[in-house]
Amino acid sequence: MSTSCWSVYDTQLSSRLFLGTARYPSPAIVEAAIVASAPDVLTVGLRRQAPTEGGGSAFWEFLKRQKCHMLPNTAGCATAKEAVTLAQMSREIFETDWIKLEVTGDEYNLQPDPYELLTATKQLINLGFKVFPYTTDDLVVCTRLMDLGCEIIMPWGAPIGTGKGLINPYALATLRDRLPSIRLIVDAGIGMPSHAAQVMELGFDGVLLNTAVARADDPVKMAKAMAYAIKAGRAAFEAGAMAVSETAQASTPIVGRPFWHAK
Repeated sequence: MSTSCWSVYDTQLSSRLFLGTARYPSPAIVEAAIVASAPDVLTVGLRRQAPTEGGGSAFWEFLKRQKCHMLPNTAGCATAKEAVTLAQMSREIFETDWIKLEVTGDEYNLQPDPYELLTATKQLINLGFKVFPYTTDDLVVCTRLMDLGCEIIMPWGAPIGTGKGLINPYALATLRDRLPSIRLIVDAGIGMPSHAAQVMELGFDGVLLNTAVARADDPVKMAKAMAYAIKAGRAAFEAGAMAVSETAQASTPIVGRPFWHAK
């Protein structure tokens, strides 16, 4: 698969970066970060988008003008009923069947509720939505989401907003190995470009991030760095890494006398 061309729900994309739009210092910096990193997909929440960021319809219209695919999210919902209602509102506002489904089960670490998530997923798919479910790295939950008809799953790398990176690389690698036919995007917990590159080196299809860019000292420069890291990580995955060795091996083997004694 090319580093530059892939698809989600039959929509062709060129970038593997999904960029969040909350918590930036200003709408102008959001726009500059979008220009610098060139994502194809922007995510926005109707419940958690702060008034200081432009607020309401004015900010949403501003995002529509960025010529990216909009991925509304249901952040802030605690039940399937709330999430389904908000998804229907989002579809009307943004004129898209895409929905990033979030149902929070714990207010301390904002961990997704797997039971409400599965319930909401089933209902939304029946309503014609193309669901992008945000979940933990639990293999069984991810398998159930795939069985319901999701073509993409978005497991966390770490609790949202922590910037800790991949706290369980083994679980993520297992997901990639056991679910080879589905799109996988790590969503939440990314803090540094190296974290994003690590995700891509595992064979994931993309990275969704927000806070790592929005709360950087220079969000625009960090957005560009994240885009570079994602491209580099994907290229490394496609190249195929060398096998790990337990012993040292000379990079230049000994083949005989030094070349200047060849005669």
